[in-house]
Amino acid sequence: MSLLTKPVDLMAARLRARGIDPLLPFLGAASLALLAGALSFQVLGGLEPCVLCLQQRWPHLGVVVAAGALTALGPSRRVQGWGLLLITVLLLVTGGIGLYHVGVEQGWVEASAACTMSTAQGGGAQDLAALRAAIAGAPRAACTDIVWSLLGISMAGWNALLSILLAGIAAGGARRIFRHG
Repeated sequence: MSLLTKPVDLMAARLRARGIDPLLPFLGAASLALLAGALSFQVLGGLEPCVLCLQQRWPHLGVVVAAGALTALGPSRRVQGWGLLLITVLLLVTGGIGLYHVGVEQGWVEASAACTMSTAQGGGAQDLAALRAAIAGAPRAACTDIVWSLLGISMAGWNALLSILLAGIAAGGARRIFRHG
């Protein structure tokens, strides 16, 4: 047994004793860790996110909120199963956005209008002050730029891989609950 295995087993046993599926806090913590990583790269590393980067964060926030609420409230097993299905969908959404973002980065698909359209192109700014405000509020990174990678995989790629893996875990948990209660 490793030093980490015993505390994790103890925590899982305590959650089960309260009728809470241990996957809920695990999935919430995993999404929170991915959000914290992205924010760390932004705040500490100075890497500005693009529109797609920001869109990938919202489903993770939803997972954190759903998992936290279900863990805190300890609802019936059936409600926890539905919560795991919701978490599955949220993780698939962020994973899908991540896959799309990888396609944009690699030039396999065209960037959406949100990645390329400026206020000047859209005609939204009516005066110089509005144009300056729009430019100041716009993300500085282009969706096509890979600002960081590890093992040849960009942050969007890692988000896609990890989110889809977590979605599979969440779906398996929901299936287990619906099959066996």
